Amino acid sequence: MSDIKKVVLAYSGGLDTSVILKWLIETYQCEVVTFSADLGQEEELDGLEAKAKNTGAVKAYIDDLREEFIRDFVFPAFRANAIYEGQYLLGTSIARPLIAKRQMEIAKIEGADAVSHGATGKGNDQVRFELSYFSIDPEIKIIAPWREWDLTSRTALMAFAEKHGIPVPQTPAKPYSTDRNMLHISYEGGVLEDPWAPATDDMYTLSVKPENAPDVAEEIEISFEQGNPVAVNGKKLGPAALFKELNVLGGRHGIGRIDMVENRFVGMKSRGVYETPGGTILRLAHMAMESITLDREVAHLRDSLIPRYAELIYYGFWFSPEMRLMQNMIDETQVGVCGDVRLKLYKGNAYVLGRRSERSLYNPAIASFEDDKNAYRQKDAEGFIRLNALRLRILSAANKAWKK
Repeated sequence: MSDIKKVVLAYSGGLDTSVILKWLIETYQCEVVTFSADLGQEEELDGLEAKAKNTGAVKAYIDDLREEFIRDFVFPAFRANAIYEGQYLLGTSIARPLIAKRQMEIAKIEGADAVSHGATGKGNDQVRFELSYFSIDPEIKIIAPWREWDLTSRTALMAFAEKHGIPVPQTPAKPYSTDRNMLHISYEGGVLEDPWAPATDDMYTLSVKPENAPDVAEEIEISFEQGNPVAVNGKKLGPAALFKELNVLGGRHGIGRIDMVENRFVGMKSRGVYETPGGTILRLAHMAMESITLDREVAHLRDSLIPRYAELIYYGFWFSPEMRLMQNMIDETQVGVCGDVRLKLYKGNAYVLGRRSERSLYNPAIASFEDDKNAYRQKDAEGFIRLNALRLRILSAANKAWKK
């Protein structure tokens, strides 16, 4: 007999976790409590509680974490302009620590012996979940079915589901693995495992095909306070409502589609397709806001940390001391990042049209090409250049002497 009597399973209702729910009950002869985080999956949550209980769960939690997700996880990452390998806005990565945190809270409430997740032994999510679990309780027992069972493919999982009468959204003809929240939706598997094969048009969910987007551009305005967006087109909105509005705007114009081959933490390359309409707009707007409000050296230092910051999120170290240190430093840079950014949305792209701020460091009198001797003396540049060239002139003279 197993010493595990109750497990809290991170449950999406998709193929993997639907099969895992039944497998845990059969394998460990235990009770299973499911936990589903509402991060903006919309209709994917419909009927989830009933489905979990019909598959054998003794209890099903569905917690609305949308506001916390955007406010405490997405916005901090966007204050850092976080992006992984130049393209990925970390939609799945940034959600995992929040899910793990709430899952561990439920495990404590329920007196559970273990927690479980549906991440495969090949992927990043197993690391993200489990690093988060251990940061909260270093003694927690973790069940990772993909590292234990003999169901070694999604084809085998679909056969298991059919045998046990478990309804799942995937079919052999369209076996995509998807992850959706307010920040994005991702697609992996199926035809996407061939990096040469194009993604099919019917796969996309949040955005129209750019070619089918409106023929007339749309202008919008985003307002910022301390690095966070607070209003769209002059309308104040809370974090979740604001992000939902940006998703609608971006999706309408086909913005935010990415098809990339990324480097997973475990060492392999993996192809993923992502839709991040609101996030794509927000990152561009935030960088434009910073362009007139951040000191040059502060901006360059922060920018040098973006790859490391993004890696910490991607690798699963959200609750690490180094992440807390970096976030505190980044947030210090954002105090004066306030004002408005105007953008144009058109056919899959977003363009900055203008930016303004009461905290602007942009001085038209100094930057102007018009003659203004009182604002800037161009003659001063000569000494500046000569001082910066001093070591180069010394090196050049020495090289010529050594060649003689």
